[in-house]
Amino acid sequence: MSTRRATISDVAREAGVSASTASVVFSGKTPTSEATRARVIAAAEKLGYTGPDPRAASLRRGRSGIVGVVFDQHLGTAFLDPVTTHMMDGLADGVSRLGAALLLLRDDGHTVSEPSLHTAPIDAAVLIGCSPRMRDSLEIVRARGIPVVVIEGDAGEGIPRVLLDNTEAQRQAAQHLADLGHADVVIVTLPIDIDRRRGWIPDDAEARVDVTADRLAGARQVFSHAPALAAATSSIDEGAIAGRTIFADPARRPTAVIAQSDLLAAGVVRAAEEAGLQVPRDVSVTGFDGVVVDGLAPHVLTTLVQPATAKGRAAGEAVAAMLEDATPAGLDLTCTFRAGTTTAPPRST
Repeated sequence: MSTRRATISDVAREAGVSASTASVVFSGKTPTSEATRARVIAAAEKLGYTGPDPRAASLRRGRSGIVGVVFDQHLGTAFLDPVTTHMMDGLADGVSRLGAALLLLRDDGHTVSEPSLHTAPIDAAVLIGCSPRMRDSLEIVRARGIPVVVIEGDAGEGIPRVLLDNTEAQRQAAQHLADLGHADVVIVTLPIDIDRRRGWIPDDAEARVDVTADRLAGARQVFSHAPALAAATSSIDEGAIAGRTIFADPARRPTAVIAQSDLLAAGVVRAAEEAGLQVPRDVSVTGFDGVVVDGLAPHVLTTLVQPATAKGRAAGEAVAAMLEDATPAGLDLTCTFRAGTTTAPPRST
């Protein structure tokens, strides 16, 4: 018994159509009549043909059909943040016209896994500016000569970027607090460097993560001397750890906390309640992202709503343009301020 795999030519012969017509039925790139499509599908089922060999297609195109998306932490941790999920949905939409698959790569500078950013057979890469490893990952990709798009980061001249107005958006949240009468404010930041160290940020320290630095700059346009406390990642638990530090001394508690993500803000709210404080009567809290956070009810977070899905889609469309030899377009997106129930004027003493 022959074990030869049926080909598109075999299917075309069985269906009584040309090979190009049979190919079009499977690619979906050109409309065909329902009758023709039915004949081709029936012939394919009879011969056990399940579709074009992706390996052969890759060889013909000289491409793998894979776009790498680089994360600097465990993927299970990364996808606990709803922003990541929304962004990946948009990214998948953006590259869909290529028929490309997304390969999630971990590049934390320590873990050795295959495929890696050094070896993965990818046609293009998407790097994320809130990653402390973004600049290091960029060097690897550029050395391989692979097209790259950066989301929320400055990759230098000639690299397509999808930007968010992080500085201006965070300034709006800070101004909202100032307008309510707050002056004693603490900022809880996303990671500031590769080591993801928790703790108070010295005045002379420089945040090496673009998103963190931009949002910190926005808050300090309004509260120039506000102390900042770095978290290890964007999560409710990390926000709670930061909040417990902030509220530990009853004599030095601020009247408001600016958190650089909604998950961090939710953790700060939890820590405030653990300390016997009422939000917003005793302390106001703002977030950033505009995502649904479990366990925050009855509070509605005052936050900046970012277009995470559109951000991912724009990056995917830029990748598609580069692989189609077109000029990719960068995109500047804006956040929308949303007042919730977690901010109020400071309590009079």
